[in-house]
Amino acid sequence: MTRRYLDPAPRSYTSGVLLRRRGEMNADAAARLGKPDLETWLLNDAADEDDLLALFQAFAWRMVAAGLPVQRVGLSIGTLHPQLVGYSWNWNSDDGFCDELEVEERVLASDAYRLNPIFQVIDRGEPFRARTDVTDSANQSPLMKELAGQGIVEYAALPLPAGSNVHNAVTIATKQPGGFTDAQFLAINHYLRLLALHVQKHIALRISQNIVTTYLGSAAGGQVLHGSIKRGSGQPIDAIIWASDMRGFTDLAARLTERDMIAVLDAYFDRLAGSVMAEGGEVLKFIGDGLLAVFPFSRFSRERDAATAAITAAQDAMRVLDDLNEDEGQLSDIEGWRPLRTGIALHRGEVFFGNVGAPERLDFTVIGRAVNAVSRVEGLCKSLGRPILITKPVADLIDMPLDDLGEHELRGFAEPLAIFAPRVR
Repeated sequence: MTRRYLDPAPRSYTSGVLLRRRGEMNADAAARLGKPDLETWLLNDAADEDDLLALFQAFAWRMVAAGLPVQRVGLSIGTLHPQLVGYSWNWNSDDGFCDELEVEERVLASDAYRLNPIFQVIDRGEPFRARTDVTDSANQSPLMKELAGQGIVEYAALPLPAGSNVHNAVTIATKQPGGFTDAQFLAINHYLRLLALHVQKHIALRISQNIVTTYLGSAAGGQVLHGSIKRGSGQPIDAIIWASDMRGFTDLAARLTERDMIAVLDAYFDRLAGSVMAEGGEVLKFIGDGLLAVFPFSRFSRERDAATAAITAAQDAMRVLDDLNEDEGQLSDIEGWRPLRTGIALHRGEVFFGNVGAPERLDFTVIGRAVNAVSRVEGLCKSLGRPILITKPVADLIDMPLDDLGEHELRGFAEPLAIFAPRVR
């Protein structure tokens, strides 16, 4: 699905830093966290928390309960992700929010990041500690000036042990006159070493989730993470099945270099897969220039909703592909790739969704007669002169004008299948 972000107000974040989730807890609610004390909690119950946002929020409030004068606490971790460089969690006692943020790769080149004291922590593993009420070079960054305006007296950015060359970081700030005492700072470092053990577990899980969902999709990735990794394991699902192929791919591949062809395919799949995921579909496979996706009925309130989502995605894919063809700024350094065209077929059926392959090299996919059928139907797009074809089982679920294109024989199927297409205006 398309990633959705929240409005960060009343806070603000630099471009490329996006609010994914927000936890909220005021001081009264935090006081009800109860015992045990912070160290006992970190050594015991904290291990049962499976949500890093909840864990970090509780950690911040428990530091307050332990008598530490913290007003702001932040956590920044790196990750493996095709679009993101990492995640951050920002807690502030003033508003009670704990924000979970996604940090895009482009942030690394921004002045907002490179002039931030946290840069030297993440980039080189060097700690930073400075007072805003002392005139020296350390507190002249834009962030330190902003903190001074908020009444912050001392700010520190510290490397969080990660057990690797990756430098994760924690930031802490106080309004206490004179800043942190030596004893308070020593206690904070002690608690951070214990917190690091939990963070490492959550980082490993998050990286695993990123990898499997990037390569398998959210549904298949979720099953793999929950133990469905044996050959033959899986489940039958009833779904609208999408199959599409680029028109003229062979000729295009013969004219373009491999590098240019990859760039064109990326732009093409970005539009098609984006349309599928925006409507709740699951992309299963990129096969050369082909795309296989499903709209499982279990994701929707009614079967009609799944069918409507599928045809909406198909029509949107055609629209955004036309936009790509007309945008002279897209792929401007590559000649001869326009126009990109595609054929999309939609069919309904029960398919087996699971592991297929050799014992030591599995693939998570869908198989079944319905998959074979939708592939055969997609092959009719060119001969029938329609970019979107819909079989009768899908057409029966769609409330929109359709053209009846008659029954058609499909190779490998005994009975012909009635084919429809969105009505041409």
